[in-house]
Amino acid sequence: MTITHHTVQCLNAQGFHNMHYTSWGQSDNPNIVMCIHGLTRNGRDFDTLAQSLANDFQVICPDIVGRGQSDWLPNKQYYGMPQYMADINTLLAKLSAKIPRCVHWVGTSMGGMIGMVMASLPQTPIQSIVINDVGTHIDKIALERIARYVGLTPTFASYAEINLYMRAICRPFGPLNDAQWDHLTKHNVKQNAQGLWTLNYDPGIAQPFQDSVIAEVDLSSFYEKISCRALLLRGKDSDLLSHATAHRMTQTGPKAQLIEFDGVGHAPMLMTEDQISSVQKFLHPYKQ
Repeated sequence: MTITHHTVQCLNAQGFHNMHYTSWGQSDNPNIVMCIHGLTRNGRDFDTLAQSLANDFQVICPDIVGRGQSDWLPNKQYYGMPQYMADINTLLAKLSAKIPRCVHWVGTSMGGMIGMVMASLPQTPIQSIVINDVGTHIDKIALERIARYVGLTPTFASYAEINLYMRAICRPFGPLNDAQWDHLTKHNVKQNAQGLWTLNYDPGIAQPFQDSVIAEVDLSSFYEKISCRALLLRGKDSDLLSHATAHRMTQTGPKAQLIEFDGVGHAPMLMTEDQISSVQKFLHPYKQ
């Protein structure tokens, strides 16, 4: 299955920027799956899942602005939900310009938060949603942990060194093989002008954390307005999505189906057979 690369021009408060995205499958498929990554990640995290879905869907994996191959915003204060949703809506408008689309959402962490808000809005295009290891309630302690590392820009003399670093800080992703770790590393790092290896996201995405007092997040008012089918995935060792919050999400709003994965924290990377199978089965009714 061939992967193709594209950009879409989006608008921010100070001008325009380009958002990069990868596409899998036939471009005229009426069913599209939008795969939206976590805070410091990018769309290439979904390569394995996208390849498994591409015979039945067009799978779109954007690099949210400030990450991967997308542009960086000049004003770091605009890194946040309003800008991300506006950019994704611009992309959806481009994808739907010629044929109507039925949109299915797979969102990991930040991507799940964006999806919950967008799915809750009137006339949303989202017909089903997979929420991966994030919930209606996020404890302050988990957000403080994220704030401690996001925006850091360590540098390494070799790819081997940054590969080991990625394995260490991303250990909660669960038991992955060497090829999977290499994939996650090479698409999330780059060499700078001095030839040193560093992470390929704008450190400025940390600005919202630095400019405000960290407090717990409550998205229940959005979640309760979602009416489409929902699947909730959780790493059993996750510190971002508690089992109690996940259980409540099976009882309210769309009453999501819950699947938990042993030996995984935050967040399942949707690269293993059991994790991919859970998404495939959920999306099965919408196959072309």
